[in-house]
Amino acid sequence: MIAAAAFYLFAAVLIASAVMVVTSRNPVHSVLFLILAFFNAAALFLLAGAEFLAMILVIVYVGAVAVLFLFVVMMLDVDFSALREGFQRYAPVGGAIGLVLFAELVFVFGSWRFADDVGGLRLNPMPEGVDNTRAIGRILYTDHVWLFQLSGLILLVAMIGAIVLTLRGRPASKRQDIAAQVARSGSVNLRQVRPGAGLAEIGIERPPVEAPKPVKQVEHHDHGGHH
Repeated sequence: MIAAAAFYLFAAVLIASAVMVVTSRNPVHSVLFLILAFFNAAALFLLAGAEFLAMILVIVYVGAVAVLFLFVVMMLDVDFSALREGFQRYAPVGGAIGLVLFAELVFVFGSWRFADDVGGLRLNPMPEGVDNTRAIGRILYTDHVWLFQLSGLILLVAMIGAIVLTLRGRPASKRQDIAAQVARSGSVNLRQVRPGAGLAEIGIERPPVEAPKPVKQVEHHDHGGHH
């Protein structure tokens, strides 16, 4: 009973915070509601017995992504009133796209059919001695390790593509030529120096050291007077 009440409470707060993320006029408030939504989603993961996913959601999304969004929104001086000026102009196009997406979702969920043994799979107990974190690690790094590595390569290609698309060449900037640094033919000469010869052996002389000038002594004459 308590678990069911907690589930409905966290689910209601999650849906409300998600709606406020979209409808808030202040972008800072939207990010704060997004953090609240992440916390409630983590609580739902805890109720479902997936404590590892709950901790990852809090650490990665709340601790890194949402905080990064908050700092970016607060530091950038964005004129949001200027961004909203073209809202009425593009509202019909946005509404049409939204209707198309809604129709696609209706068709997808309308033809959705659960497997016959899905109820038994959902109620299968966890093996003894295997917690949630170990089970996820076994699935990712043992059973489906090649798919996991492939997803990492896809993310790497996406990151390189984003860097290439946003890179702007600067002719005045100095660039490092690794090949020219490695192939330094003739720029470095090796000399055989006798032990104890010093720098004079290779033609480097130390500048002569001038003798310190004598300190001029000041003579005091005593004429017998006292002051």
